[in-house]
Amino acid sequence: MSARLDFGGAALRPMTVASLDDVLALEDEVYPFPWSRGNFVDSLASGYTAWTLSLAEGGLIGYCVAMTGVDEMHLLNITVAPAARRHGHARRLLAGLVQVCRERACGRLWLEVRESNVEARGAYRHLGLDEVGRRKGYYPAPEGRREDAIVMSLDIAAAGALDALD
Repeated sequence: MSARLDFGGAALRPMTVASLDDVLALEDEVYPFPWSRGNFVDSLASGYTAWTLSLAEGGLIGYCVAMTGVDEMHLLNITVAPAARRHGHARRLLAGLVQVCRERACGRLWLEVRESNVEARGAYRHLGLDEVGRRKGYYPAPEGRREDAIVMSLDIAAAGALDALD
């Protein structure tokens, strides 16, 4: 995948250590249990697919981190700024990952999503992902509790809704 793709005013670029201050600010804004700087640094050092999506003027819209395994990719983190949601940015990030899956002969994309994140689950289903399982107590929750994750999967060969990168 090229180092930079343009999405009508928004550009997808490789995440770097230099971009982590902005990434961490958004991560902290969006999640009650955010990834640490160390989580992102370790992902970059491991060579995971990691991108930022930014406006041409430089404002961060979102980012993603995914790990390639044998014949599959696992989306570890995808985040879009609240003010930028419902404009196709998550779809753009996922479409880029589908393209990488095809380039690397990965047949399936996997992710987990909080059971309570009904909006994201619906968006993922709309994009062709299927709910295929549950991980009990996967996510931390308030007051020391845990929340289940819904495991979702996309058959890359059938990823038609994510073919076009506009």
